[in-house]
Amino acid sequence: MNQETPVDAPVDTATPADTAESGGRRGRGAGAGAAARRAARSGGGPGKSLTYITRKIREYEVLDEEGLALIEANADTVLEEIGIEFRDDAEALQLWREAGADVKGERVHFPKGLPRSLLKTAPSIYTQHARNPERSVQIGGKATVFAPVYGPPFVRDLDGNRRYATIEDFNNFVKLAYMAPSIHHSGGTVCEPVDVPVNKRHLDMVYAHIKYSDKPFMGSVTAPERAEDTISMCKLVFGEDYLDQNTVLTSLINANSPMVFDETMVGALKVYARNNQACIVTPFILAGAMSPVTVAGTLTQVLAEVLAGAALTQLIRPGAPVIFGTFASSISMQSGAPTFGTPEPSLVSYGAAALARRLGLPFRTGGSLCASKVSDAQAAYESANTLNSTLLAGTNFVLHSAGWLEGGLVSSYEKFMMDIDQLGMAQKFAEGVDLSENGQAMDAIRQVGPGSHYLGCDHTQANFQTAFYRSNIADNNSYEQWLAEGEKRADQRGNELARRWLETYEAPYLDPAIDESLKEFIAKKKASMPDAFT
Repeated sequence: MNQETPVDAPVDTATPADTAESGGRRGRGAGAGAAARRAARSGGGPGKSLTYITRKIREYEVLDEEGLALIEANADTVLEEIGIEFRDDAEALQLWREAGADVKGERVHFPKGLPRSLLKTAPSIYTQHARNPERSVQIGGKATVFAPVYGPPFVRDLDGNRRYATIEDFNNFVKLAYMAPSIHHSGGTVCEPVDVPVNKRHLDMVYAHIKYSDKPFMGSVTAPERAEDTISMCKLVFGEDYLDQNTVLTSLINANSPMVFDETMVGALKVYARNNQACIVTPFILAGAMSPVTVAGTLTQVLAEVLAGAALTQLIRPGAPVIFGTFASSISMQSGAPTFGTPEPSLVSYGAAALARRLGLPFRTGGSLCASKVSDAQAAYESANTLNSTLLAGTNFVLHSAGWLEGGLVSSYEKFMMDIDQLGMAQKFAEGVDLSENGQAMDAIRQVGPGSHYLGCDHTQANFQTAFYRSNIADNNSYEQWLAEGEKRADQRGNELARRWLETYEAPYLDPAIDESLKEFIAKKKASMPDAFT
């Protein structure tokens, strides 16, 4: 199971609630034709891929200068007096000794200001290059990049079954992310393919991102040698010299909160930082269990953990890209289960984003998070609450943007399609207000005048196709038309859309020589070790 999979939950083998009857109370043939026409008009297939978001809206702030300074001072106290543990990694401990930290056993105590000073060499903005240059993304500044769900061992499939994920599911989610206009990044472990041995599945996953998409992607972090394999495969695609001077991977390094980095995460961090590849240093927080129950206390711990982990990348290679990450949710104080879409994690996201800007680091948080078991109203509300605060915080890299279900235990095909529709809306919102001559629409106001309407005026006719965001999930038609088209709910429409996209998927071009070298590398690596499923 991936590091960023929430606490264990009981395995739920139930299928979604029975769907409403489809078809024919009346006008069945006409309804089917209308549905086809509407699909063609409103994006039934994938549209033109969108570039990463350049936000033209202000970040939402919840802390003033005094509040932010207080959190920073408290984090410095934590680093100096309590310290952070780097477990089972002698090299990391030695690097900290040489940098001037007080190392006692595996616990590192940091002189005030040391991590912050080291991070002055980290870039505030970098480009993650894709194998298709048109898909490359900016990380940092006013850019926001959406990446899909990461880590679930289960899927909710298109037949309504909750089951363990397979490599076929993995490939499917990579294909859907490639086809989705509002997904800018292919992500990483879009689901955990448990039908492939643990020690070999990273090879198939990295290959899938390269083969089935030409968007940027993430590397394996489940063992240092798997990170090395990722680097080796990327050298085959991009070239060794290019890789050394350019960032083609942005990979997730989780702190083992509270205040611990384990040997697996530190090992992967070292591999990527040495090779000039980006790390997202992310405390994985369920407040009340892995951090204090308060927003200020959680922010203090998050900042301390990020400062320690991110600064280590600069000890390894000054200038290596690193992202200030946080995954902060809360728990039910009655059951201990993780909760999503609640106010407190949003406040943490807003506060952490401001702290990242003050450090001069790109920021990662949020997504479309929910605890619901199916793609229902709970899933929609919780995901919308999380995504809204993610965008308004000014987040640069958004993991779990689409497909997350059941607290991160499940990747859902239907919810993936519902979420990418919301991402398209978020991208439109982030464009802000058009104040161009066309946006001001003064010609339209003059032409229409008092008491008429704008439906037929020249400005409307010139702009109607792009004036408003068109959802390919929502049904805004009359009750009678909805009835004639089968009384379908949003999740059913998402199901149909996913099926249609997968049926029409076409792989992007990959140089056959590169493809063959990747296959040879994978075959040789797999042959060098026995299968291991633990």
